[in-house]
Amino acid sequence: MTPPADPAATAAGAAAAARDERTLMVQAAGFRLRVSVRPAAGFGGVPQKASGFPPTEASAAARPPLLLCNGIGAPIEMWQPFRDPLGRPTIAFDAPGVGESSVPLIPPTMGGVARAVLAALDQIGVPRVDVLGVSWGGALAQELAHRGGDRVRRLVLCATMAGGAPIPGDPRVLAILATPLRYWSPSYLDRVAPRLYGPDVVDDPEMMAHQRRARFTRAPSSRGYVWQMLALRRFASVLWLHRLRQPTLVLAGDSDPIVPVVNGRILAARIPDARLEVVPGGHLFLLTHAEAMATRINEFLDAPTP
Repeated sequence: MTPPADPAATAAGAAAAARDERTLMVQAAGFRLRVSVRPAAGFGGVPQKASGFPPTEASAAARPPLLLCNGIGAPIEMWQPFRDPLGRPTIAFDAPGVGESSVPLIPPTMGGVARAVLAALDQIGVPRVDVLGVSWGGALAQELAHRGGDRVRRLVLCATMAGGAPIPGDPRVLAILATPLRYWSPSYLDRVAPRLYGPDVVDDPEMMAHQRRARFTRAPSSRGYVWQMLALRRFASVLWLHRLRQPTLVLAGDSDPIVPVVNGRILAARIPDARLEVVPGGHLFLLTHAEAMATRINEFLDAPTP
């Protein structure tokens, strides 16, 4: 069990890691991706690699960086409330069509996006990662684990579902997801957020204020948003989840209006070395319960390999 962190030390470490954060534009597999790399909180010295992580193979093998795969339309900046208390090396990126990454001319498949992300890791010199994906990014995380093999050490799937076997949420909520309007209109976001993400977002005005800044500073293009939705068309991970060998933590919010808990049960049943945990919160539980989720995910990632 990881001991409780000192809040002052955690805040200071997060601030230091944020100062050391590097943002790169990486050309990978035909895409131009904006990639953010952040060292662990408290890591001192001048980074010697493009990634900004300690250059020793031993440290990379023991504690590889955590690759963060975001939800549909979401830019790198939306990770901050979760990334700060996590306190470990992380990599985040804008998916094709999102933020400052290029918008493809034709819709890529989920496999095509995964190949681009793996190529981007090659470009910045990161041989191995743990992967965390939330919502749309959870589908991408499954694809990365499938295609990456041993390059992906452990897998964390949050508020997501198995491709080819989705159990959808409230149809009225899914209608809101069909457009990127919540990234363009602050008043619309305020109106739909409790219905879309769950009632706990109302109790966290600071998190929602950050969401507004991140969303409206780097909103997705309409074509990029549609392309992300179309990437799910042929994504059928339920056919190969039984082949994944990474230890996997599946987290499902108990009041998630978008992805009901049953989807987490399907994922945990199909992945051989997976464990499901139902946690308090709606679709954004990683942000509304950031400290608790960071602690739980660190415990999973740092646990001894069976």
